[in-house]
Amino acid sequence: MHIISRKALKVFAAIHPDADAALDAWYRTANKAQWQSIMDVRQSFPHADVAKVASGRIVTIFNICGNKYRLIADIHYNRSKIYTLKVMSHKEYCLNRWKETL
Repeated sequence: MHIISRKALKVFAAIHPDADAALDAWYRTANKAQWQSIMDVRQSFPHADVAKVASGRIVTIFNICGNKYRLIADIHYNRSKIYTLKVMSHKEYCLNRWKETL
């Protein structure tokens, strides 16, 4: 899968250095993947989940650093592309405000 963009991961890791290794591991795994559905994603990331956001699109949510952080991505299986939309703390995620902005 082609990931757009790694910059969001690096910016987050610069602020939260403890997330760096986990975000890098997610990137390397997703970059090599050939996912066709959420079922395929869950083979690599068993706790991945999906949610519908305000724009109407379905996004995929990944636990990072043992559930300390969340990575929200828009996966286009038909084009083999992953758009990293947001990385946030678990606390920010629980507020659900991110759903309104995506």
